[in-house]
Amino acid sequence: MYQKYKNVETVKPGGLELKDRLVGVQRVTKVTKGGRAFGFSAIVVVGDENGVVGHGLGKSKEVATAIAKAIEDAKKNLIRIPLNKGTLPHEQKGKFGGARVYIQPASHGTGVIAGGAVRAVLEAVGVHDVLSKSQGSSNPHNVVKATFDALLQLRGAKTVANQRGISLEKVFKG
Repeated sequence: MYQKYKNVETVKPGGLELKDRLVGVQRVTKVTKGGRAFGFSAIVVVGDENGVVGHGLGKSKEVATAIAKAIEDAKKNLIRIPLNKGTLPHEQKGKFGGARVYIQPASHGTGVIAGGAVRAVLEAVGVHDVLSKSQGSSNPHNVVKATFDALLQLRGAKTVANQRGISLEKVFKG
């Protein structure tokens, strides 16, 4: 699922205290010759609030089973995000479909300044101080995936040092 990203660390759900957040439930309608057939799709974000997060989509004829399927799907797609003292290592832009998301680290005490789907993802990751802006499409599916696109592009200081082949001190002092 995350093949186009370089340093993605996938995580197994065993032994993690995962909390799930419901981003949205949509009622979908299929028109057949016998009338309308209603179903539900749910998008859920799960995370341990310590850098591990995943998202999933579940579809069913009932809301409860759609949510349960979404949670199971989210647990299959867990990844680790680099955090830096409750915020992000650097600002980043993410894109998916028509949705664009910009996330920026903030100083301690700022809180999570984000709306809807972006807030659910960032809180599940465990970010406490962040500024964000969601532009373009407000479709929750695409906004969640755009937020994941931005988070997957984040690089911690150790990763940058390893990629450049220099020491950690040199990354900060130049």
